[in-house]
Amino acid sequence: MKLKGKVAVVTGAGSGMGEAIALLYAKEGANVIVADLNEETANKVTEAIKQAGGEAIAVVADVSKESDVQNMIDTAVDHYGTVDILVNNAGIMDNFIPAGNVTDEHWDRIINVNLTSVMRTTRKVLPIFLEKKSGIIINNSSVGALNGSRAGAAYTASKHAVTGFTKNVAFMYAMDGIRCNAIAPGGVETNISTSINAPDEFGMGRVMSGVNNNPRNGQSEEIATIALFLATDDSSFVNGVSIAADGGWTAY
Repeated sequence: MKLKGKVAVVTGAGSGMGEAIALLYAKEGANVIVADLNEETANKVTEAIKQAGGEAIAVVADVSKESDVQNMIDTAVDHYGTVDILVNNAGIMDNFIPAGNVTDEHWDRIINVNLTSVMRTTRKVLPIFLEKKSGIIINNSSVGALNGSRAGAAYTASKHAVTGFTKNVAFMYAMDGIRCNAIAPGGVETNISTSINAPDEFGMGRVMSGVNNNPRNGQSEEIATIALFLATDDSSFVNGVSIAADGGWTAY
């Protein structure tokens, strides 16, 4: 088991890529905090882990709220004594809204969930990591962080910022045994589309103009294997990078 005895916090772990990561981590021996906005799905994933012989705790968390972030990490420490791995997976789409149509409310919501939450969770675990001179942070980003036309303005800006934040954290704390990397998935078959409602017609039309270049959609389990690699010593010399997992979409 590659993660035996490790404690991992996975946000957005009730479904999709977060669920696949949580299940794989538990299979590899980690104690997992299954954090999700949806209590029912968080409990479902936690129960699946336990039925398979793993260890997990479900935590209801809206990562856009500081109090929920605090509780999420505190729960891990209270039950398992520490945190070794943080996976910032939770995120939402932005209805493909272009800059000219963005409202302040929409912008703030996307930035808070996709970016500010990553800062807050990282800020919360860093004292733990610094004390023991060890820790892994994995930010689930997007090919929208590598290109300008995979979503609307707010989502694109948030994911580009996650890339910069990942690099900054990686460099700042590299001498303290802490690594921070990102995964940039392309089209993956998850339920993130449920966060899309009343998409902007113009914005969606522009984004979809390049979708035929996508060789194929991926599966959540394919992203989970990358998250496992980044969480282990197999990637000990990998720090501050974004790994594109998109079947070659961005190679075009």
